[in-house]
Amino acid sequence: MYNLATAAYQQTTQSTVNPRELEATLLLKAAARLQAVKDDWDTGGPITLDEALSYNRRLWTILATSVTSQDNPLPHEVKQNLGSLGAFVLKHTLDVMTDPKPERLTTLISINRNIAQGLRGG
Repeated sequence: MYNLATAAYQQTTQSTVNPRELEATLLLKAAARLQAVKDDWDTGGPITLDEALSYNRRLWTILATSVTSQDNPLPHEVKQNLGSLGAFVLKHTLDVMTDPKPERLTTLISINRNIAQGLRGG
């Protein structure tokens, strides 16, 4: 499954879409899924917590792997910071899975939205 997601991500980034815009869009999609789960916590909704966390985890695994690769042209410090942020997101995701509470999703939602805004130059 991970290989399929990676292949799809790489294939999509090779199209005419600006890679930064694609990454921002995917981060916002993940944030929207997490927000939907948070908003529908008591009643349940079309997206489950596991689905939203899994999507976000896969996305961040791909992003962190891509950004920290040796052939990535970003400055070393930026690569380190994004790698550390990716590790934090993955750890926090695990924490949410272990002790699920709607307010714990706020951190992941904010990180995704803020990184997406930065990628879009906002």
